[in-house]
Amino acid sequence: MIFEVSSSELLKKLQMASGAISSNPVIPILEDYLFELAGNDLTISATNLEVTIISSLTVMGSEDGRIAVPAKILLDTLKALPDHPIKFKVGKDNNVVKLKSAYGEYKLSGDNAEDFPETPSEENTNEITLECDSLVKAINNTIFATSTDELRLSMTGVLMQLDFNKVIFVSTDAHKLVKYTIGGLSSELTESVVIPKKGLTVFRNAVSSSDEEKAEITFNNKNIFFKAGDTLVISRLIDAKFPDYNAVIPVNNDKVLTVNRSDLQNSLKRIVIYSNKTTNQVVLNLAEDSLTVSAQDLDFSNEATEQVSCNYKADPMTIGFNAKFLVEMLGVIDTEEVILELSASNKAGILLPSEEEEQEKLMMLVMPVMMSH
Repeated sequence: MIFEVSSSELLKKLQMASGAISSNPVIPILEDYLFELAGNDLTISATNLEVTIISSLTVMGSEDGRIAVPAKILLDTLKALPDHPIKFKVGKDNNVVKLKSAYGEYKLSGDNAEDFPETPSEENTNEITLECDSLVKAINNTIFATSTDELRLSMTGVLMQLDFNKVIFVSTDAHKLVKYTIGGLSSELTESVVIPKKGLTVFRNAVSSSDEEKAEITFNNKNIFFKAGDTLVISRLIDAKFPDYNAVIPVNNDKVLTVNRSDLQNSLKRIVIYSNKTTNQVVLNLAEDSLTVSAQDLDFSNEATEQVSCNYKADPMTIGFNAKFLVEMLGVIDTEEVILELSASNKAGILLPSEEEEQEKLMMLVMPVMMSH
């Protein structure tokens, strides 16, 4: 196998693919990239058996072949080289990789490509196409609310629910829940799958620096395949039933607060300093066009109160929330103002952006904290 390529272009592809490489895998070959050269097309694969990334690159090829190359030593070498053409040559029988640059030669031991895990096949798949931007937005809006509790396996991932002309992404950790809907699809499918957070993160990172417009998503009952341009990310699905999220979304929320997003977020960041460190509880006290944010830590006699200007016309009410959750959720919303819909101090609050694009809707739910007096 012999080819020549720009060191910086190769490095860019390898760094993207490194998202699927584990640092201490059980099987040593999972620390490698798989290189496959056919003509002038170099295909690079990396996997941790849960997530696989495959990407391709145009090179000057002169001898086809396959080899598994240790990721760390190759990445470190390319990072230390300026942008120059670099020549790869692999011995026919011994898996020795020789690199040649304008500065000198480097020799490293590769592994047999036959030992590299096989790529999952796209059999019996359903398919939808989304705008790349919309998909990345859906991922950013949901992955932060996934659970880390392995006993609730389905909640460690994000539900993707196809409902004819729309696709709904939902994540929850039982304290907060996010629902992101993308409409306007020309689809007849009503299917749902649960996607691990890692697979979504790897895909998001892989496409965030590209200018691809469309993402093709295909899935069967085992794997999901995200394709954008010359990059394919394959993730194993979570085989567990996602909770009925509609059952926990309160209706008839007659108390509606409209407030500047950054004013509320900054106030919460200051007030939480004075809250109980276990609960991070802050209290929102609502009266006509008045919002008081307060917290106290009885163990240390610390307390703080702030007024935040707002629009509120309903009956007065008081409700407690975990400030860390609210700050996190406000950080994801990108409108200047947010809407908080409430019904009672023991019912979940609904956080919404003040304005939305026609085909994309975001809804966040946050459970209240029982107030300690």
